[in-house]
Amino acid sequence: MTSQLPPRETDHYTQLADAAVVTTRALLAARENIADTIDVRAMMCLHGPAGVGKTLAANVCLRELEGTRGEEVCRIAFRARPTARAVRHELFAALGLPGEPPRHPSEFDRLLLASLAAQPRTLVVDETQWLNRETFEYFRFVWDHPYSQIAIVFAGGEGAHTVLRKEPMLSSRIFIWQHVTKLTLEEVQQVIPLYHPVWARTGPTDIAFADRHAAHGNFRNWARLTAHTLTALERTGRDHPDREVLRWAFSRLGSWSG
Repeated sequence: MTSQLPPRETDHYTQLADAAVVTTRALLAARENIADTIDVRAMMCLHGPAGVGKTLAANVCLRELEGTRGEEVCRIAFRARPTARAVRHELFAALGLPGEPPRHPSEFDRLLLASLAAQPRTLVVDETQWLNRETFEYFRFVWDHPYSQIAIVFAGGEGAHTVLRKEPMLSSRIFIWQHVTKLTLEEVQQVIPLYHPVWARTGPTDIAFADRHAAHGNFRNWARLTAHTLTALERTGRDHPDREVLRWAFSRLGSWSG
């Protein structure tokens, strides 16, 4: 089955050229947590604020498992409050089942349960903060089935943890909770010079200056700042960012008024 994970070139915001995947504490923890969850066919929740690298960490780790273990990963995402019917149809599509979806819920459930029992799979449920009780109950139903061979990774923003905790029948079954947070200044100093070549030529005080005024330990902010910094260097002919270049980049992010 063709991988449902997005291609590597889309990992970084705006598909930033020459950006590297850097090994942060959160990425190392995600690699271990996802592997452990899959080993026992359990459920986990990966959550945190926007832009801190949750999706990248999940994609990187799951690609490794697809490659090394042959784990089949099925990805499901919702953009609104879904119903159990919507979950059935999303699962039908993600599992690549042939023919037309059954019309009756009981028949649909039998088909899905048979497919989920046929072989080991990992379901990645993105944007978990959009889910509701009916949806969570359906995921609990298919995971609880004695013959299911699925692991589930719920991923989402800060609200994901809150909505899951409100459903004790499901949250009590979560094997691992991982909260991804912004980078500390120490982590920024360690990983940002490895993240993109432009920062490898930048001194630690200027990197700290950039983080304090614009990036705030957020990888998406660092990607945006990097893109604008590269534009500034190209237009000025400079070979590394100085404070003047950084201030110009900050102005594009709306984070500099001086």
